[in-house]
Amino acid sequence: MKIQHYSFGRITIDGKTYTSDVIIYPDRVNSSWWRKEGHFLQMDDLREVLDARPEVIIIGTGYSGVMRVSDNVMSKLKSMKIDMHVARTTDAVDLFNELSGKRKTIACLHLTC
Repeated sequence: MKIQHYSFGRITIDGKTYTSDVIIYPDRVNSSWWRKEGHFLQMDDLREVLDARPEVIIIGTGYSGVMRVSDNVMSKLKSMKIDMHVARTTDAVDLFNELSGKRKTIACLHLTC
């Protein structure tokens, strides 16, 4: 998977454009990702992601970085030995493109705010 373009509210992955928050797996895109509390990421929001057993999870917190990640998520992923990177979505996109294909990487990207 390769992200060709990201701008506020739009992302193009492998030639297809999405306008809602996405989870990018090594082999597919979930374009219907939404969190229990919109701008606050919790463990329940990552259940499907964890089932895929990633080595790396990249969280894009939005164009302006509005989405927050709970401390519980950070500590739980650390205890599971999963590398976690949290950044504004613009930076998260760059990191995903760098790591994708090298390690089992999943990106959870908030596209607005």
